[in-house]
Amino acid sequence: MRLSADTQNGTTAMTATQTRSTATTTTGNVAAIDTIVSASNIVKTYRTGEVRVHALRGVHLDVERGEMVSIMGPSGCGKTTLLNTLAGLDTIDGGRILIEGSDLAGLSDAERTSYRAKRMGFVFQFYNLLPVLSAVENVELPLVVSKIRPGTARERALAMLAKVGLSDWAEHRPAELSGGQRQRVTIARALVNNPAIVWADEPTGDLDSETADEIMHLLIELNRTQNQTFVIVTHDLRIGQMTDRIIRMKDGRITGSEDQRRNDMPKRHCGGSATTPASTEQHSM
Repeated sequence: MRLSADTQNGTTAMTATQTRSTATTTTGNVAAIDTIVSASNIVKTYRTGEVRVHALRGVHLDVERGEMVSIMGPSGCGKTTLLNTLAGLDTIDGGRILIEGSDLAGLSDAERTSYRAKRMGFVFQFYNLLPVLSAVENVELPLVVSKIRPGTARERALAMLAKVGLSDWAEHRPAELSGGQRQRVTIARALVNNPAIVWADEPTGDLDSETADEIMHLLIELNRTQNQTFVIVTHDLRIGQMTDRIIRMKDGRITGSEDQRRNDMPKRHCGGSATTPASTEQHSM
């Protein structure tokens, strides 16, 4: 990761520019990194009467396919706004966002909803499970929206619950599950459609530290085995240190990026200082 500061019209804008790693094959061909998220100069302003809140101020961000990225910063810095705009849940006032090469802003509401249902998964702090449905019925919902045949949808939902260790709890409703179990159901629902990217907003924020570690271990394992991209908003440095890369935000801007990956150790370790990179490139504004 290389960070550069570009000065335009007297304003310093952080540009997070990825150093394009390449892999040379036996035939001498070079394969470039596949970028799944590309955001350029994103601006978002909320207006209430005469009051304007500049939530995002010229944000640039690229995310590699299969990468697990955390976005960190103080409350009100724009973390959740950035996640929502990247996922197409909120509009932007300026800039451009490409997901898998597609500009979601150019799609109709119906096309955008269909794209999110088929290619994206969402994990929230407070689960957002329907209380009247069982675990397996909650997991089935994205498949129903995608018009998957009921029998196939049930089979895939049960398989995903098994993957997150909840086979024996498939028929239980959310009120009958612990916080950690509910979040596992949420994760199963997010992944049942085999999405290209999963957006997670404080996925461990409502959990105790032990359960939070279990959930992160699960996300890391799914990221490794299924090569799915995760973008995680968190206020917890311990959680951020479990991801591939930490993006730092302040006052609506990206102020730094810390690569957690090292060539001399496994991809990630959960907890502690083992995740501290050998060298960190960071620019503070």
